[in-house]
Amino acid sequence: MSSAKMGSEHESARRFEKVLIANRGEVALRVQRACRELGLHTVMICSDADRDAPYRMTADEFACIGPAAPGQSYLNQAAVLLAARATGAGAIHPGYGFLSENAGFAEAVEAAGLIFIGPPASAIRTMGDKIAAKRAMIEARVPCVPGPDEALPDDFPSIESIAERIGYPVIVKAAGGGGGRGMRVVNSPSTLRDAVSVTREEARRAFGRPELYMEKFLEHPRHIEIQVLCDEHGNAVWLGHRDCSMQRRHQKVVEEAPAPGIPANTVAAVGERCANACRQIGYRGAGTFEFLYEDGEFYFIEMNTRLQVEHPVTEMTSGVDIVREQLRVAQGLPLTISQADVRAHGHSFECRINAEDPFTFAASPGRITAAELPGGPGVRVDTHVTAGYKVSPHYDSLIAKLIVHAPTRNQAIRRMQVALADTRIDGISTNLRLHQELFEDPAFCAGEADIHYLEKWLGERKK
Repeated sequence: MSSAKMGSEHESARRFEKVLIANRGEVALRVQRACRELGLHTVMICSDADRDAPYRMTADEFACIGPAAPGQSYLNQAAVLLAARATGAGAIHPGYGFLSENAGFAEAVEAAGLIFIGPPASAIRTMGDKIAAKRAMIEARVPCVPGPDEALPDDFPSIESIAERIGYPVIVKAAGGGGGRGMRVVNSPSTLRDAVSVTREEARRAFGRPELYMEKFLEHPRHIEIQVLCDEHGNAVWLGHRDCSMQRRHQKVVEEAPAPGIPANTVAAVGERCANACRQIGYRGAGTFEFLYEDGEFYFIEMNTRLQVEHPVTEMTSGVDIVREQLRVAQGLPLTISQADVRAHGHSFECRINAEDPFTFAASPGRITAAELPGGPGVRVDTHVTAGYKVSPHYDSLIAKLIVHAPTRNQAIRRMQVALADTRIDGISTNLRLHQELFEDPAFCAGEADIHYLEKWLGERKK
């Protein structure tokens, strides 16, 4: 490294020695490990329900911030900030979920003189508003789903005209929505009025704002993501792409990288535009552009302004530690990689192991009596649970992520089959059987599944 670059690094760096991890479960442990590798001290917050979590014991400090209910603990901004001040933390990593995409929280962290390990509040706000995000992407020449880049008007005749111009089927969405909520597919004019009315009310209740927008509904797309990393020095890279089409009720079940069957030059053209869009909006840290892909074309749908659950498959194929880069960027340091350094190596899958019935999908809280996890070459397990761990009914049912990597997709499928067979979790119900069946399914193994495939497959599945 040149002395000039070292000097500029030192001048721009915002050094912190202690990070408060404002999350729980496997992502809290994942961030904690990355901090320890960089020599950073960690503060783990917890609710009363997580007071005895094993991963809390490996943090340098911990603070119990409230009752089990998320609104009184992990979502309690005042409590999180108080814990940071009391422990002397210089930065806060929000993980994913909870406060990770809350622009107001990012502003509050900075106002308290701390560093938010994530993008600026302005970028979170822009990309969290689906209409503003679409405008920003159009300006950056990122391909978008057909439809206007403005909220639907109040008068119904104008809404009817917009739907006619787009062409049925259309999808009506909440401008501030996310997580699969606040959207309705409309196949004909006769059902449009009710769809708009119901979705508008749902948006008002769930997201605090009634604004809607409308787009063309693509009937057989795949869900493709492009991971990006950006720093404050004008550097932005994209780390390849993922296929997240295996979804149930808009919730991902299995992810893989790279997405099979998409020409490299097609992806590269979109990836470069994503990186350029990050520069235009002043993005910082890790983020993910989500697309629908149909008939050889990409269509932007939203950006997740945080670390994602499925980031390990990109880490396995790119060789880049995404969380480590997040931490460095938050310190004001430049990325350690350039676009020329990014290469895709082999193939990776991730299975989300949930504490739920594999047929009814009912949550299955309780105590894990035994846990045997797989190992061997190319096998990674991100989890916070061990034998004796009590799965709480208050939070998301994700208890582990099983990730494999191999030179080819077929080899990765076989490696996952073996890893799933070697996994045992007793005392509660899990969706392990669902994953075992999926990795024997011919269409999925051939890479032919679109975002509707899993729902259809589940409807035809026999117990």
